[in-house]
Amino acid sequence: MQSGISVSQELVSQFNDLLASDTHFALLATISSEQLRPLQLLTPSSRSSFASNVESLLQPHIKPNEALYIILRRYSSGPALVAVTYVPDTAPVRQKMLFASTRLTLVRELGSEHFRDTWFATTPDELTPAGFEKHDAHSALEAPLTEEERSLGDVRRAEQEAGIGTATREIHLSKNMATAIADEALDALKALGAGERSLVMLKINPQSESVELVPDASAPGSIPDLVRAISPTEPRFTFYRFTHTHNGIETSPLLFFYTCPTSFSTKAIKFRMMYPLMKRSVLAVAEKEAGLQPEKKFEVEDASEITEQGVIDELHPRVEVKTGFSRPKRPGR
Repeated sequence: MQSGISVSQELVSQFNDLLASDTHFALLATISSEQLRPLQLLTPSSRSSFASNVESLLQPHIKPNEALYIILRRYSSGPALVAVTYVPDTAPVRQKMLFASTRLTLVRELGSEHFRDTWFATTPDELTPAGFEKHDAHSALEAPLTEEERSLGDVRRAEQEAGIGTATREIHLSKNMATAIADEALDALKALGAGERSLVMLKINPQSESVELVPDASAPGSIPDLVRAISPTEPRFTFYRFTHTHNGIETSPLLFFYTCPTSFSTKAIKFRMMYPLMKRSVLAVAEKEAGLQPEKKFEVEDASEITEQGVIDELHPRVEVKTGFSRPKRPGR
């Protein structure tokens, strides 16, 4: 999901100042008038530790209900910078969507080669010295990459920069909001709309923030079969044509399931913000491009929470039959 917002010349200028001198600690930025604009360049009065700068310079700018882009000088060798997208849960909904969907634009237009790491923060505690230590500890738990994996990652990044690799289309949902979706995902949604398949599962590529198809040739014949097909470890957007018989009548309503398991890996922070923000866009694309309008939408953490009886009850709620009021007989009759 991309917002169509671009980096202002003022932000480029202050970013160059940050790069030019290691005396600067951080650059704060926001979205204003449809552009990414600088707020303040943070410079300590004397050489201080990273933890000390976080406490004295950064923390006074962290508010519990206002999103913020934070570009930090974190490392002594290049790439030296870290880009943190701070989007608190209590921020306005539109602000959360814009900041999340413009995150990649910020890094890409300023030069991704300058950034060693990018991540989300949703609470002020994550932006304290202890919070940064915790993030470092999580990152250290990830298995080191082999030379082959590093080379493959470089190729993928190069493809993303050049706009090649998995073919995607950018679907414009409004003047300032567009969603990137893989061609094969669009084709699958259209096939679902045409009755050529009963199941489409989608995921988000965390690097490109594009919606991609989950390869799956299964055709679940029941809700338990569907549950077994949905990943128990990663989030999924699932469209399912549920053919069933109720009271002697066969129907095939379209259902939508958003599953977001609690048993995440150390990369969960990226998904935690991206999937809820992308859910509405995925539904909008499905309707606009394939004419899909789910009859019922379900949102659960683990797919195991989905039961056939629960789905049936949602589709066919029991009608309570009300009996008429019986006037009591008069005494003596």
